[in-house]
Amino acid sequence: MSTRRALLDALADGPVSGPDLAADLDVSRAAVWKAVESLREEGFAIESTTEGYVAPAEPPYSAAGIAFGLDAPYRIDYHDVVDSTNARARALAAAGEADVAVVAGEQRAGRGRVHRDWVSPTGGVWTSVLTRPVFPTAHAPAVTLAAAVATTDACREAGVDAHIKWPNDVLVGDTGERGGRKLSGILTEMEGEADRITWLIVGIGVNANVDPDRLPAGATSLWAERGEKIDRRRFLQRVLERYHRLTAEPDRILEAWRDRTSTLGSRVRVETGDAAVEGTAIGVEFPGTLVVLTDDGEHRRIHTGDCEHLRPAGE
Repeated sequence: MSTRRALLDALADGPVSGPDLAADLDVSRAAVWKAVESLREEGFAIESTTEGYVAPAEPPYSAAGIAFGLDAPYRIDYHDVVDSTNARARALAAAGEADVAVVAGEQRAGRGRVHRDWVSPTGGVWTSVLTRPVFPTAHAPAVTLAAAVATTDACREAGVDAHIKWPNDVLVGDTGERGGRKLSGILTEMEGEADRITWLIVGIGVNANVDPDRLPAGATSLWAERGEKIDRRRFLQRVLERYHRLTAEPDRILEAWRDRTSTLGSRVRVETGDAAVEGTAIGVEFPGTLVVLTDDGEHRRIHTGDCEHLRPAGE
């Protein structure tokens, strides 16, 4: 563990003296001082008191601020502006890194599924988590579901009753036509072979403190739903922590996803690329396959596609 991260972890438990930290880490006091100054330069305003170093009362939305008190093993790679957090994560993957959460204050070229543009202004939570999981590539869709669960849970903790539309859109409001107003989208990319994943990146975009006037039709933000802004730092920490716990226990992912989805039991139309499947969504099978009961009684299993909720006849 780096001196910088160890210092942040120690500060989360209260004041810590330079000599104590140096002794615990078996480094020089000069190394501790250097770590303190590095954090201060980043805007993480550590105070020096008679009891030792003290963390700022309101940590900033920065690499150090997000890492401070984070109960997940990710290094935070923060940027005020990037073209795309997924693109940055791919570069880190090519350099051999793992367990990194790329975070941006703003994306200039964010994108969603099937190469759609994703509006990513200042105020949102834009992150891509790079890992190297030890399971077959066929299991990767379950990781996408885990990200949707983690995001939904963080939204609910923030006071917004979010739900998931298959496979990974996080919505709020009316579950009928279109499924609701969109809060978040998730984009998963990976590289690997049939039996193993070389690297996997889950990009999560959340319209957190974004003015809804800056969003496309059908989208909303946590700020708009709550009537006040959220603490983005704590929100992102919750997403990362929940995502880490779920992916460490993949057998729990489907049950958690089912408990938070509005798709099961709904009439849906799923565009699969070459056809459309319409019927009632009756189940989800590992690693994320949607089961649709069509009007002619056929059970269709859909691995990927664009899902639209339909209003029942008569509504």
